[in-house]
Amino acid sequence: MVCDEPVSALDVSIQAQVINLLAQLQEQLDLSYLFIAHDLSVVQHISDRVAVMYLGRIVEIASADALYDDPLHPYSQALMSAVPIPDPDQRRDKLVLQGDVPSPLSPPTGCSFHPRCFARLDVCPRESPVLQDVGGGHQVACHRYPGQ
Repeated sequence: MVCDEPVSALDVSIQAQVINLLAQLQEQLDLSYLFIAHDLSVVQHISDRVAVMYLGRIVEIASADALYDDPLHPYSQALMSAVPIPDPDQRRDKLVLQGDVPSPLSPPTGCSFHPRCFARLDVCPRESPVLQDVGGGHQVACHRYPGQ
Protein backbone atom coordinates (compact mmCIF):
# COMPACT_ATOMS: atom_id res chain seq x y z
CA MET A 1 0.00 0.00 0.00
CA VAL A 2 1.35 3.45 -0.90
CA CYS A 3 0.92 6.08 1.83
CA ASP A 4 1.91 9.51 0.49
CA GLU A 5 2.14 12.02 3.37
CA PRO A 6 -0.74 10.27 5.22
CA VAL A 7 -0.36 12.25 8.45
CA SER A 8 1.24 15.52 7.34
CA ALA A 9 -1.76 17.82 7.89
CA LEU A 10 -2.99 16.16 11.09
CA ASP A 11 -2.48 17.18 14.69
CA VAL A 12 -0.29 14.92 16.83
CA SER A 13 -3.12 12.97 18.51
CA ILE A 14 -4.79 12.19 15.18
CA GLN A 15 -1.39 11.31 13.68
CA ALA A 16 -0.90 8.76 16.46
CA GLN A 17 -4.35 7.24 15.81
CA VAL A 18 -3.65 6.91 12.07
CA ILE A 19 -0.20 5.40 12.67
CA ASN A 20 -1.64 2.93 15.19
CA LEU A 21 -4.37 1.99 12.69
CA LEU A 22 -1.75 1.44 9.96
CA ALA A 23 0.27 -0.78 12.32
CA GLN A 24 -2.83 -2.75 13.28
CA LEU A 25 -3.83 -3.28 9.63
CA GLN A 26 -0.26 -4.26 8.76
CA GLU A 27 -0.31 -6.92 11.47
CA GLN A 28 -3.79 -8.25 10.65
CA LEU A 29 -3.50 -8.25 6.86
CA ASP A 30 0.27 -8.82 6.48
CA LEU A 31 0.64 -5.55 4.58
CA SER A 32 3.72 -3.73 3.40
CA TYR A 33 3.72 0.05 3.14
CA LEU A 34 5.61 2.47 0.98
CA PHE A 35 5.41 5.36 3.43
CA ILE A 36 6.35 8.70 1.88
CA ALA A 37 6.81 11.53 4.37
CA HIS A 38 8.82 14.56 5.36
CA ASP A 39 8.27 14.10 9.10
CA LEU A 40 11.40 12.16 10.00
CA SER A 41 10.18 11.32 13.51
CA VAL A 42 7.12 9.57 12.04
CA VAL A 43 9.29 7.81 9.45
CA GLN A 44 11.59 6.52 12.18
CA HIS A 45 8.65 5.27 14.23
CA ILE A 46 6.83 3.43 11.44
CA SER A 47 9.61 2.16 9.18
CA ASP A 48 11.77 -0.93 9.09
CA ARG A 49 13.84 0.33 6.14
CA VAL A 50 14.23 3.89 4.91
CA ALA A 51 15.26 5.33 1.55
CA VAL A 52 16.45 8.95 1.47
CA MET A 53 15.93 10.84 -1.77
CA TYR A 54 17.45 14.04 -3.09
CA LEU A 55 16.16 15.60 -6.34
CA GLY A 56 14.28 12.41 -7.16
CA ARG A 57 17.25 10.05 -6.71
CA ILE A 58 17.81 7.62 -3.86
CA VAL A 59 21.03 8.58 -2.06
CA GLU A 60 20.82 6.13 0.86
CA ILE A 61 18.88 3.03 1.92
CA ALA A 62 19.24 1.38 5.32
CA SER A 63 17.35 -0.06 8.22
CA ALA A 64 15.66 2.70 10.19
CA ASP A 65 17.98 2.09 13.14
CA ALA A 66 21.15 2.20 11.01
CA LEU A 67 20.06 5.32 9.16
CA TYR A 68 19.09 7.26 12.27
CA ASP A 69 22.14 6.08 14.26
CA ASP A 70 24.76 6.47 11.52
CA PRO A 71 23.68 8.22 8.30
CA LEU A 72 26.40 8.00 5.66
CA HIS A 73 25.36 10.33 2.83
CA PRO A 74 25.99 14.03 3.61
CA TYR A 75 22.35 14.86 2.76
CA SER A 76 21.12 12.12 5.12
CA GLN A 77 23.45 13.46 7.81
CA ALA A 78 21.96 16.95 7.42
CA LEU A 79 18.42 15.55 7.54
CA MET A 80 19.07 13.47 10.64
CA SER A 81 20.72 16.41 12.40
CA ALA A 82 17.38 18.24 12.10
CA VAL A 83 15.29 15.51 13.79
CA PRO A 84 14.14 16.82 17.18
CA ILE A 85 15.39 14.97 20.25
CA PRO A 86 12.56 14.41 22.75
CA ASP A 87 14.86 15.05 25.72
CA PRO A 88 15.21 18.83 26.36
CA ASP A 89 18.54 18.26 28.12
CA GLN A 90 20.13 16.71 25.03
CA ARG A 91 21.41 18.77 22.12
CA ARG A 92 22.54 17.81 18.65
CA ASP A 93 24.78 19.81 16.34
CA LYS A 94 22.72 20.77 13.31
CA LEU A 95 24.25 20.65 9.86
CA VAL A 96 22.94 23.66 7.97
CA LEU A 97 23.16 23.25 4.21
CA GLN A 98 24.36 26.21 2.17
CA GLY A 99 22.94 27.34 -1.15
CA ASP A 100 19.64 26.73 -2.88
CA VAL A 101 18.13 23.43 -3.96
CA PRO A 102 18.85 23.04 -7.70
CA SER A 103 15.97 22.70 -10.13
CA PRO A 104 14.92 19.09 -10.64
CA LEU A 105 14.30 20.03 -14.29
CA SER A 106 17.96 20.91 -14.70
CA PRO A 107 19.93 19.01 -12.05
CA PRO A 108 23.67 19.57 -11.67
CA THR A 109 26.10 17.26 -13.43
CA GLY A 110 27.70 14.50 -11.41
CA CYS A 111 26.32 14.04 -7.92
CA SER A 112 23.16 16.15 -7.75
CA PHE A 113 23.96 17.10 -4.15
CA HIS A 114 27.50 18.39 -4.81
CA PRO A 115 26.61 22.13 -4.97
CA ARG A 116 25.37 21.99 -1.35
CA CYS A 117 27.64 19.24 -0.01
CA PHE A 118 29.99 20.03 2.86
CA ALA A 119 32.07 16.91 2.08
CA ARG A 120 32.31 17.02 -1.72
CA LEU A 121 35.31 15.63 -3.52
CA ASP A 122 36.84 16.72 -6.83
CA VAL A 123 35.04 13.87 -8.62
CA CYS A 124 31.56 14.84 -7.39
CA PRO A 125 30.74 17.48 -10.06
CA ARG A 126 31.91 15.13 -12.84
CA GLU A 127 30.55 11.67 -11.99
CA SER A 128 27.23 10.57 -10.59
CA PRO A 129 27.77 8.05 -7.77
CA VAL A 130 25.96 4.71 -7.90
CA LEU A 131 24.06 3.18 -5.02
CA GLN A 132 26.26 0.52 -3.46
CA ASP A 133 26.09 -1.76 -0.44
CA VAL A 134 28.58 -0.76 2.24
CA GLY A 135 27.66 -3.63 4.56
CA GLY A 136 24.66 -4.99 6.38
CA GLY A 137 22.25 -3.97 3.63
CA HIS A 138 23.19 -0.30 4.10
CA GLN A 139 23.45 1.30 0.66
CA VAL A 140 24.76 4.74 -0.20
CA ALA A 141 25.37 6.71 -3.39
CA CYS A 142 28.42 8.78 -2.45
CA HIS A 143 31.98 8.96 -3.78
CA ARG A 144 33.30 9.07 -0.20
CA TYR A 145 32.79 5.31 0.17
CA PRO A 146 34.91 2.53 -1.36
CA GLY A 147 33.87 1.09 -4.68
CA GLN A 148 32.74 4.39 -6.21
